[in-house]
Amino acid sequence: MNPKFKNPRAKHNFIGRTCSITGIGSYVPQKVLTNHDLEKMVDTSDEWIRSRTGIRERHIAAKDEWTSDMGARAAQRAMKMAGVTADQIDLIIVATITPDMPFPATACLIQKQLGARRAAAFDLEAACSGFIYALEIAQQFIMSRTYDTVLVIGAEKLSSITDWTDRNTCVLFGDGAGAAILQNRDRAHGLLTVAMGADGEKSDLLFMPGGGSRRPATRESVDGRLHFLRMEGKETFKNAVQAMLSAADEVLRRCEIDIGKIKCIIPHQANQRIIEAVGQRLGARPEQLFINLDKYGNTSAASVAIALDEAVASGRISKGDLVLLIVFGAGLTWGAAVVEW
Repeated sequence: MNPKFKNPRAKHNFIGRTCSITGIGSYVPQKVLTNHDLEKMVDTSDEWIRSRTGIRERHIAAKDEWTSDMGARAAQRAMKMAGVTADQIDLIIVATITPDMPFPATACLIQKQLGARRAAAFDLEAACSGFIYALEIAQQFIMSRTYDTVLVIGAEKLSSITDWTDRNTCVLFGDGAGAAILQNRDRAHGLLTVAMGADGEKSDLLFMPGGGSRRPATRESVDGRLHFLRMEGKETFKNAVQAMLSAADEVLRRCEIDIGKIKCIIPHQANQRIIEAVGQRLGARPEQLFINLDKYGNTSAASVAIALDEAVASGRISKGDLVLLIVFGAGLTWGAAVVEW
């Protein structure tokens, strides 16, 4: 047993079948929308956006570029890193709130693009927490020996549900995708533990009212701009900090380690102030935090996956390092995970 931490999975009979991330990849569209570009669209300024969010620019998908396209590109990069071919994938899980269409699942469309004909496929909706939720679900399939290779993707085309006349929300979001291959890896602990939570009582803090069975698309719903996301910023901020702290404390407690043992902390990239508040309250050192929010904005379910890929590529994470992932999203939903890389 690695003396750096306790493995909470040890109480389970299937501890011999651990789950590791063996490949990671990401993709963002070519088009960049800067704060100065937004100054021409709404009543805002670069200084106002940066001082309140930390965002300088975000990537926006082309009109004919869909969530499935971005997810497939991120998946191909993760597969290359893991040395996995399409016919080896047993299951595809896609976390998204911007599927190509209500049905079929975007996971099925990605399966087609990849040629992963053997794979089962489904979507998961937990907003910005989706990637962590999907990691835990994938882990259960691997640890129970149901599947050997699972592809997890967080992908979003948030530009398609952003109200570009609302200066309070349109400055926050961007498009992109991140993906991970999960497999058992000999003599590795991998994904140690995951904590997840939700509070449906606060579902009205961040939501999109139109498009579902409650308010299907009509001329009135479109004219009322009900098919764009809405957010209560101050309350969302307060709940995000509290929930992310709670989830992080829980996974650290389970592993019996303190924050100082974590090599890299990757929080959901939503707001610089949220990230700093969470880091300070956890007692983290500034150099432990990985932040790429300034380049991409909030990419929802793709956020942590894109950041994890960049952290690995930049050398911030090496084999054997402990990584803490923390997320928060609409629902409300939240979660955290400790990973031995």
